[in-house]
Amino acid sequence: MQPIISVSALSKVYSDGFQALKSVDLEIGKGEIFALLGPNGAGKTTLISIICGIVNASSGSVTVGGHDIVSGYRRTRSMIGLVPQELTTDTFEKVITTVRFSRGLFGKPANPEHIEKTLKSLSLWEKRDSKIMTLSGGMKRRLLIAKALSHEPEVLFLDEPSAGVDVELRQDMWQLIRELRDNGTTIILTTHYIEEAEEIADRVGVITNGELILVEEKDELMRKLGNKQLMLDLHKPLTSIPKELTRYDLELAADGHELIYTYDTKAERTGITTLLKDLGAAGITFRDLRTTQSSLEEIFVNLVRQER
Repeated sequence: MQPIISVSALSKVYSDGFQALKSVDLEIGKGEIFALLGPNGAGKTTLISIICGIVNASSGSVTVGGHDIVSGYRRTRSMIGLVPQELTTDTFEKVITTVRFSRGLFGKPANPEHIEKTLKSLSLWEKRDSKIMTLSGGMKRRLLIAKALSHEPEVLFLDEPSAGVDVELRQDMWQLIRELRDNGTTIILTTHYIEEAEEIADRVGVITNGELILVEEKDELMRKLGNKQLMLDLHKPLTSIPKELTRYDLELAADGHELIYTYDTKAERTGITTLLKDLGAAGITFRDLRTTQSSLEEIFVNLVRQER
């Protein structure tokens, strides 16, 4: 299946010599949620801006729906909805008026039913006649999404969609994103909320210093790069790790009541069986055990740290 977005050898060098992107290659399939992670200044917004036709690339090419973003600008731009980081709206305008206007900018005929459905899905229908200046920060963020969805785009870019949004609104937004994906919309989001990517993304890309260092299925990424920890609740607390167990690189926690063993999920053998045997031989017993896996945040931090 042809990807809906194809980025090839994309680079961007600004007039001051700063290279924001370095030969980025990326393909995004129709109907997937793709999360782009990276620290500030990594190149996330530059990449999105080029695909959306806001910034010109220095070299390379981008197609959306099989159309080149330069020669087929009008066609590709009409396929894209963009929710920027900044809350840039006409504060004196009414909510419903600005959403209708955004639809008209793309030459779309009036569609009151679609506008109503979009505003209701974002809990903005009751605020439709309110001036934008009266909205909270979270509601303004929702309004930006409504404007981006007004012309029924096939691809939706969300640049830090949860910035300034409280936890409850964030959960509602995640649900909306899933519903859009289920209806065939392709979602690309950048985020500082790692749990956002972990919660809703199908694939994850990590960008740092203008280079896309990794693109992977989220579940596969966590399987390949994540560590697991075996946590043992001890019957009797330990003051130190016995010498015969030092090869396991164990940690003590909870004032010596908990023993932590970290192991590589990629390894053929985890070492758990021999650890438990050696614990018994050392006279250490436990009342309970549990395992936890590295979060996407820990994986991301480790990846970026390796690139520095």
